[in-house]
Formats: sequence, structure tokens, C-alpha cells
Amino acid sequence: MSRRSGILEFAVLGLLRESPMHGYELRKRLNTSLGVFRAFSYGTLYPCLKALVANGWLTEETGGAGEAPAASLGGRRAKIVYRLTAEGKEHFEELLSHSGPDAWEDEHFGVRFAFFGQTSRDVRMRVLEGRRSRLEERLEKMRVSLARTRERLDDYTLELQRHGMESVEREVRWLNELIESERAGRDQRAPGSAEQDKKDTSESADGLPRRRGDSGPDPSDDTTP
Repeated sequence: MSRRSGILEFAVLGLLRESPMHGYELRKRLNTSLGVFRAFSYGTLYPCLKALVANGWLTEETGGAGEAPAASLGGRRAKIVYRLTAEGKEHFEELLSHSGPDAWEDEHFGVRFAFFGQTSRDVRMRVLEGRRSRLEERLEKMRVSLARTRERLDDYTLELQRHGMESVEREVRWLNELIESERAGRDQRAPGSAEQDKKDTSESADGLPRRRGDSGPDPSDDTTP
């Protein structure tokens, strides 16, 4: 399995962990909530879904809540809803526990971070510290390279390299703040917050922030591939 397909599998399982979805809704959530998937198509999503069904991690159901399991009106094919199985939930939890080098890379880290609300603190810490270490290594290489080539670069190329270094430095500072926050235990829930947690979960089933004005996808546009 390629790295990108592995990231997609992780994201799909994560989004379905709390709520079943149509393929259309899944694609929209992947596009809007996880920017790394903005350019992908149904031709990428549906093979992934079929593979997850074949592995027993998802089930396909015809229609949605309150809908009759029959072909929709107008002769359109019935909508398919994808639901996480118990085995799929267990598999996703295994993926969540992974904190190795793949989780520190640019694309994978962003997706992993989006699901930190479902990740244990010790794993969050390992991923954050690994990401910081990876960026510090990258930053040092950039500094060495810039020092060696500074005299041969024109002003615009030099500014571009400086911009890249500043971007990495900003992320390192951000990671430092997150790591200190985790160490300080600031993410511990206050007494009596269970009711608020339940409300937050209902508003954003995948644990990601709901964008203001996002009325959600129109699942009626979804058909089987």
C-alpha cells in the first residue's frame, strides 16, 4: 500500500468512526476538513472504500436513516452508506497508536493531528516530539545549505530560501507550545464537562472543528460508482 493510500484509509476510518456517511459526504469532509485531500476524486475514494469493505472494516448499507432500502425516485440508484464495523474500529485504534516516522511527515502529520482528539496523550506527545525533531533536522540542513550557497544566489532565490526557513521555524515554535501544553496537562477535562463533550461530539462527529456557515453536504447527490 502506498503512503498516500494509507493516509486516505486512516482518514476514512477516522471520519466514519463516529458517524456513517455516504460517499459524497465523505469526499466533501475529506476535501474541506483535511486539505491534503483537496485534489482527489471519487476514482480514488471508491477503490479505498471497496478495499475497506473487503477487509471487513466497513459495511455497505443501502439508503440512509429513515430511508427505504430501495432504489430512489426518478430511477436513480440507491445511495450507499458506509458504516464502521467493530473490526474497523479496532483497526483504526491500532493505527491511532502508531507514532513512528511516517506520522511525522508533512502530509501524514496533518491528518494525524486532525484526529488528535481521538488519540491518547502519550501517542500525541510522541508524534509531536517526532515531528519537531524532524523539522529541527530539516532546519539545520537548510541553514547549512544557505550558508554554503548564499554568495551564489540572487536576491529573489535568497528570499525564497529565507521564507522557507521562517516557515519551518514558525512550525517548530508552534510545536513547542503544543508540547508544553501537553506536558502541563492543559487538555484535562474539568469536572462536569461530560455534558459539554457530548454536545461537541454531536456537533462535529469526527472530532474536527465545524466551519461556520457549513450546512453540510447534500448526500442526495451521491450514487454508487
